[in-house]
Amino acid sequence: MTGSDLDDAAQSRTSARGRRAHKPRPPLSALEERIGYRFADPELLTRALTHTSKAAGRGGSYQRLEFLGDRVLGLAVADRLYAAFPEADEGDLSRRLAALVRRETCAVVAAAWEVGPHLILGQGEVMGGGRRNQTILADVCEAILGAIYLDAGFDAARAVVEAHFHPGEPTAASRGRDAKSALQEWAMGRALPIPTYAVVERTGPDHAPRFRIAVQVQGLEPGVGEGTSKRIAEQAAAQALMAREGIGTLPEVGPTETP
Repeated sequence: MTGSDLDDAAQSRTSARGRRAHKPRPPLSALEERIGYRFADPELLTRALTHTSKAAGRGGSYQRLEFLGDRVLGLAVADRLYAAFPEADEGDLSRRLAALVRRETCAVVAAAWEVGPHLILGQGEVMGGGRRNQTILADVCEAILGAIYLDAGFDAARAVVEAHFHPGEPTAASRGRDAKSALQEWAMGRALPIPTYAVVERTGPDHAPRFRIAVQVQGLEPGVGEGTSKRIAEQAAAQALMAREGIGTLPEVGPTETP
């Protein structure tokens, strides 16, 4: 292949990447239909979809709406659980609440809404797979709930929560939860503060780091775990503490967990 051919091939690849990066977003009406709510002020939905990498100013991203939506979601789910499980005690209700408002659940809901193509991201986030990033999806799910609350009040937001977060499904209390969630539920059931995690050591090169993380639960010695991402190390730390203290039935920590 000649130098000219190589240049043409490189230019073609660059053009293809550019077309993917600048692919127009689908209409917001399609997203509204999947959510089951039509905004009176579409600007609120636009802000709920705007990542900090693309925001104009500190207040232009979804962060403030995410803060609000997290509280709206918690109250809506707690209210529904209280009515749906009249015989459940505080510990059981807390476990069910934790399962339904956890970030992984919010990311699943956002994926069901097909939020990804609608996200407003900076170029770096787009090229880094931001439209599939579980943290971003979870944040945007909460931000959308916050936007609905501002647009039409709590009842409208609660209706969306009731349509997409399902407390009656077998989740909810104990099966299938990861070590971090299991430890958090155990602490909540005993009125203890939520466990905290801290990086003890980071080793390895930037492209292949390794983390050593300690988890602290009030009244207990810290548990320590290691992994190739902070999340994996946190799971290992939680599992180590649970194993040492004999807490519950230990879930497995998958080695391929998404960082």
